[in-house]
Amino acid sequence: MPMTTPLYDLARPVVQSMQAYQPGKPIEEAQRELGIAEFVKLASNENPRGPSKTVLNAMNAAVNSVNRYPDANGFYLKQAIAERFESFGVDSTWVTLGCGSNDILELVASAFLDSDTSAIYSQYGFLVYGLATARSGAKAIIVDAKNYAHDLAAMAKAVEPNTRVIFIANPNNPTGTYANETDLLNLLGSVPSSVLVVLDEAYFEYIDKADYPSSAALLRRYPNLIITRTFSKAFGLSALRVGYAICDPVIADMLNRVRQPFNVTSIALEAAIAALSDEQYLQESIALNREGMHQLEAGFADLDLDYIPSVANFITFKTPFDAMEVNQQLLQKGIIVRPVGNYLMNDYLRVSIGLESENACFLQALAKVIDEHK
Repeated sequence: MPMTTPLYDLARPVVQSMQAYQPGKPIEEAQRELGIAEFVKLASNENPRGPSKTVLNAMNAAVNSVNRYPDANGFYLKQAIAERFESFGVDSTWVTLGCGSNDILELVASAFLDSDTSAIYSQYGFLVYGLATARSGAKAIIVDAKNYAHDLAAMAKAVEPNTRVIFIANPNNPTGTYANETDLLNLLGSVPSSVLVVLDEAYFEYIDKADYPSSAALLRRYPNLIITRTFSKAFGLSALRVGYAICDPVIADMLNRVRQPFNVTSIALEAAIAALSDEQYLQESIALNREGMHQLEAGFADLDLDYIPSVANFITFKTPFDAMEVNQQLLQKGIIVRPVGNYLMNDYLRVSIGLESENACFLQALAKVIDEHK
């Protein structure tokens, strides 16, 4: 419908100028559109294994109390998270819970950004940074990427007197790149203490690099540091929407002041506690992802396709012809991947790491798409 009605004009100008977040295509939507019964979904960076039995048992037990509101403060989950950070001098007062880590990013914007402030994030940085900044009315300062990765030195230099937040995804979605410890320390040491540095570590569990920063060890040294993490990826709880932040208790208090009451459900709270206790599931998921990464990298090499080296649970690869056409042809063959044109990466598609058989189906379909185009 045309966007010229009086109802459209009721929205704030900043909302009128925004683009809604576009999630990965659900299997059900693809089935309706194309009439294909079976799809392999490799679009949303989910854990392909399904939840662990430990989590399922906890969820089943929690179902009996869905007539009651959840614990608004998430006491036991906060305790379980704090135990993981205990050696860094962190207790539960440092923890803020969110409806996924996206919720935490929105809380930061709500608490610290307004029309008199600015926020910095990178070209190719996670889209939610721009959305959260726009909703707050703050000025967005977008810093050019360097080899598809965050240029932390340039981000530090971009700080203006009214800058309140720097958003850094580490690893970054959709590029799969990461910032090393030296670069992060240089940024933290050079920006004013009045600038909050949000380190979004949604894919933290997957990375295995010696120079990846131990962010939790920096919390007491840099009180302006906020670490966000999620249960949606390696822990396999995407549908439950539960994430958290670790930060100075003063900042945590501000985040909790703008947080919606009951923003994490009872079932999600119990599932997350159970997930933290199931180290075997986590390690198996990480190993599966590592093997799948090698499988896709080898497949791209066989197809002579360029890709951005990734440390997360997805790879963004360059298509041999129009990316949207490749995406559509993959859909016709029952494969759902993620276009990244909304990041202005028009020649690329992002594919999540799936099960071995799912990765093989994707590579076979991609080979057919390329062959049929010749």
